[in-house]
Amino acid sequence: MAYSIRLYRESDAEQLSQIALAAITAIGSHAYTPEQVRAWSGRHGGAQMYRRRAAEGHIIFVAVDGGDVAVAYALLEPDGHLDRLYNHPYHSRRGLAFRLLEQAEIHARAKGITRLYTEASELARPAFERAGYSVQHRRDFEIEHDGTAVTIHNYAMEKLLS
Repeated sequence: MAYSIRLYRESDAEQLSQIALAAITAIGSHAYTPEQVRAWSGRHGGAQMYRRRAAEGHIIFVAVDGGDVAVAYALLEPDGHLDRLYNHPYHSRRGLAFRLLEQAEIHARAKGITRLYTEASELARPAFERAGYSVQHRRDFEIEHDGTAVTIHNYAMEKLLS
């Protein structure tokens, strides 16, 4: 299947929300407990979050299939923070994460950003490492879910651009 990368359109918001939720719930269980997956998916934000973030000047790179349907995306904040990188489970392991990270880097360099950084899940960490990011440290933290604090972890990672 042929894929391309393009910039976000407002009509993508619902699909991006579905991609994130599908990735968290279907793939998350490979590295996190069911309780952690429920807590993580409970804070994902919904379609309105994408509209708001785009309006705030965040750049969203969208991988689309041959029918221009969104299947993966990366959200880059103006300071070089990569806040989100999600692939729909049916479209994982096809190099899309690498291509999205590459587009984010091209954009960052053009804007004079000298450092990209993220908090990568256990599952996203390998994709970031393949793209040249290095782990700074593991982050253990809690997410409130249904009145309970759920402990989860991710990795602070960065890539310096010269």
